[in-house]
Amino acid sequence: MTPEIDPDAGMVRLPGGSFLMGSDRHYPDEGPSHRVKVSPFRIARTAVTNAQFARFVTQTGYVTVAERPLDPAMYPGALPELLVPGALVFTRPPQRVDVRNIGNWWSYVPGANWRHPLGPGSSVAGLDDHPVVQVAYEDAEAYAAWAGLALPTEAEWEFAARGGLDGAEFVWGDELTPGGQHMANTWQGEFPWQNLCTDGYERTAPVAAYQPNGYGLYQMAGNVWEWTADWYRSRHAGARAGNPCCIPQNPRGADMRESYDSREPESRIPRKVLKGGSYLCAPNYCQRYRPAARYPQPVDTATCHVGFRCVKREDPPGQSCASHTAR
Repeated sequence: MTPEIDPDAGMVRLPGGSFLMGSDRHYPDEGPSHRVKVSPFRIARTAVTNAQFARFVTQTGYVTVAERPLDPAMYPGALPELLVPGALVFTRPPQRVDVRNIGNWWSYVPGANWRHPLGPGSSVAGLDDHPVVQVAYEDAEAYAAWAGLALPTEAEWEFAARGGLDGAEFVWGDELTPGGQHMANTWQGEFPWQNLCTDGYERTAPVAAYQPNGYGLYQMAGNVWEWTADWYRSRHAGARAGNPCCIPQNPRGADMRESYDSREPESRIPRKVLKGGSYLCAPNYCQRYRPAARYPQPVDTATCHVGFRCVKREDPPGQSCASHTAR
């Protein structure tokens, strides 16, 4: 299966097909592994860059979620000093900390946004070719609509990330660092306090800094997590009960109501699926720099390690197979 490259649009046309989605060997929410089909579609070779997002903002006057005032009714119990525009920023602690408490490295920073990804005083100067970060789901969706594109479904994203290597551990094969070579921008050392930066980057890297996968797509692992259009559920649906022979076509994720975090019943912020892992993924903490890996992200939350890329479909996404219907 050979993809067609559209150099003018910076996109690759994938002919679609079936592949083994998910994994039964890692985190529980990656299973059950199951075969699905996707229709032909085009996908951007890279994540959206700071330069591209700046062009969108300049032409439309768009204001991102992280730059807007917060509605106290949506965040019951929040401290008043946190009810101001801002976003989540990673700060490396100086020594070993309890990795069960993400508050040891994540903090809400007033004034952090896509222009100032680490907070006031930081900027994206000189980072035009780095992925835009500090974008909430609504921001990614707004950019895609402006560009006449869309965000990928989880199945489309994973199909593209695998680059034709069906069932492989990573987007480049089955070895994390073949021949000692770093294939993605991830964390080396003991997360979250020791970053050896042997891959050359402490935070984001240029979107085309590493070799592309088999479909000519850059950094489908590491660098930044990427938004998908699907609502999160804690397990894949897999084959439809009573109809194991049926391979879902263009499957979609959960219903929005299923995406709420049951551990935080007071929070009614739905969650979308992130894919790809980021520069903060490490062997000792977050081994999610794999195509099967996934993570639930509240749609209102912008962070310094989440971005997105876009697709253009030839057929509308949906789920078809006997009585399957799109969600």
